[in-house]
Amino acid sequence: MLQSHVVKNLTNLRHLILLIPFFILGFVVLGSSSLPPGDRTELVRAYTRNIEFDYVGWSFDALGLKFAQSSLGTSKYLSQDARHHSVLEYLDLVTGIQMAEGKLNNIYADPNISDPQSTSGDLRQELEGLYDQREKIGPVAEGILQSQISHIVAEFDLGLGGQPVPPVLYHNTPLPYALIVSPREVIRQDEDISLLPDLTVDEHAELEEDVDGNLDVSSLVVPIGGVGVYPTMVQETNNLDWLSEVVAHEWTHNFLSLRPLGINYFTSPELRVMNETTASIAGKEIGRAVLEMFYPELVPPPDPGTELLEPTEPPAFDFRAEMHETRVTVDGLLADGEIGEAESYLERRRSFFWEHGYQIRKLNQAYFAFYGAYADEPGGAAGTAEDPVGEAVRALRAQSPSLAVFLKRISWITSFEQLQRVVEGST
Repeated sequence: MLQSHVVKNLTNLRHLILLIPFFILGFVVLGSSSLPPGDRTELVRAYTRNIEFDYVGWSFDALGLKFAQSSLGTSKYLSQDARHHSVLEYLDLVTGIQMAEGKLNNIYADPNISDPQSTSGDLRQELEGLYDQREKIGPVAEGILQSQISHIVAEFDLGLGGQPVPPVLYHNTPLPYALIVSPREVIRQDEDISLLPDLTVDEHAELEEDVDGNLDVSSLVVPIGGVGVYPTMVQETNNLDWLSEVVAHEWTHNFLSLRPLGINYFTSPELRVMNETTASIAGKEIGRAVLEMFYPELVPPPDPGTELLEPTEPPAFDFRAEMHETRVTVDGLLADGEIGEAESYLERRRSFFWEHGYQIRKLNQAYFAFYGAYADEPGGAAGTAEDPVGEAVRALRAQSPSLAVFLKRISWITSFEQLQRVVEGST
């Protein structure tokens, strides 16, 4: 029995040693998670330095957690039914936490409650119990989902010897916000600075006002769903469809970071769009396959529009089409030097979106600089500059017989021009 225990520990230790190069890679990625330092970067950081997110500290904490998970190996000894149940139990727990936190926020926001501290006593005690449960079952659920995504990656022939490279590792955590900075005269992401996750909306607005007013730029603090450090950071959610997609999306960034496309992420705006669009395509395909194999009851129903032979009425409000029209119009105004008119137009459009149920806090150049890079679907926030890039990435995926062939082809491409030649069949 003792010998078996020693062999198990030695095996786990060997696995951890094999992971060390990828943890080192994670810290290398940290160094490239924002644009190379320059005069503008330092000017912006004068406003953010005290509220920037500490990736190194977070990664060491996540590394320790993953070491503990690997040493225990709890999820490996569960049956398929038990693994399925454990993940669903975790999702139900997250739902309970979110509902309780919502009730707590409402108590503190209710002007009719004079003593929210005492009023919320029982609820806060309930939340503490839920948090304790999350500490126990959360890591197990993470380990199960990691292994299930790893299985799909291997099935898709994206591994080495049946194992993903790098291994799939993620941790649910409150995510940092990102301060995106663009010039006012053109839509272009010049800065992406990670901020503390507990900043409030009024603090976001105050920071944007300081940066915009003093540096004559367009800035926006945006939420993010994941970060491709190692282990990857993923927002906690009760939506397994979204969770599996985002974990796979961020793993794809790790996969690309070992290859020329990912290494050159910040070389040009086109390469950033190529990276993000590739990760979005792969994340959706891998995430969908995870649900189909392990959680078929949670697979979203097909879009009814794709099942009907009869043409259907267009939607009353097409967000992607309207957002694309907004982007194209503002690109034209900026190209003509009409910066003030472009910004006034964007504010009018923001009100228009708000009236149709899309509560966008700020619509400006930085908004499009960030969201325009995700071009896995046509239209949306991508403009005329991003359209051909996203279209070329999508075309290469359509030409590829499998996701593995697509990723292995595009991961060695280092420019949009090269991508165009590959799609056209000249190389």
